Amino acid sequence: MFEVGDYLVYGLNGVCKVDAIGTMDIPGAPKDRLYYTLLPVYQAGCRLFTPVDNEKVVMRPVVTKDEAMDYIDHILETETLWITDEKRRESMYKEVVKKCDPKEWIKIIKTLFLRKKARIEAGKKVTASDEKYLHIAEENLYGEFAIALGMTKEETAKFVIDRVKNMEKEAV
Repeated sequence: MFEVGDYLVYGLNGVCKVDAIGTMDIPGAPKDRLYYTLLPVYQAGCRLFTPVDNEKVVMRPVVTKDEAMDYIDHILETETLWITDEKRRESMYKEVVKKCDPKEWIKIIKTLFLRKKARIEAGKKVTASDEKYLHIAEENLYGEFAIALGMTKEETAKFVIDRVKNMEKEAV
């Protein structure tokens, strides 16, 4: 169970801070069921309520600084998700992002970065589906890593990109 003040990943709502834990005083809500009041970190003015025992939505602690650095340091080794069939690809991306797993988000980002580069080099446009899932994966990954690393999302994105570029140079 999370405590007030804890940060957690709440499905595709991203990183949230636990603002309160208690019962809901609304008609029809069980009086003995506990709920989290969550404040999404990157959605000002938004408040979410979810049962403490909710099993329908991924609810997990934000990664630690060491875990975030470990994920970043293994990006070059991370496999990609090459699927040639457009419909199957989108379905796969949808399933992968729903897992709310940083390693899976990295797979999508890496795959779509390489796919975008290849399409542009071939004179083709990037598909709307690719842009959509790249955006979802980046927002979630950089949002979570930003909390762990004590940076903004923008600083985190730049940090990750620069670190990967440096690792590529060292590997050559």
